[in-house]
Amino acid sequence: MPRFVILEHDHPALHWDFMLEQDGVLKTWRLPAPPAASPARAESIGDHRLAYLDYEGPVSRNRGTVKRWDAGTYETLDHTGPTWTVRLHGHRWRGTATLTRVDGEDWRCRFESTP
Repeated sequence: MPRFVILEHDHPALHWDFMLEQDGVLKTWRLPAPPAASPARAESIGDHRLAYLDYEGPVSRNRGTVKRWDAGTYETLDHTGPTWTVRLHGHRWRGTATLTRVDGEDWRCRFESTP
């Protein structure tokens, strides 16, 4: 199964990077807060290297530090049109994440926890 990671990143301001492994890269969105049930804005910030699945520490070119908030595997439930819903099997978060493209690089992300 493909992997995901959520990194706490302190540059330029504190945010969380939500990364999904797909086609040899990590599709990445910047979240203003850690996963929560209420929908939040998510900004697509371009593909990242797979190395971030297992990396914690300083980011090159003085772009702060990343720390793993959660990681695990995921399965795609729906990936049609502007919506991508995945079931996350993380150490900290178990449930679904639904990303919906709103406009250009702007997305909405909603996490739903399951016991």
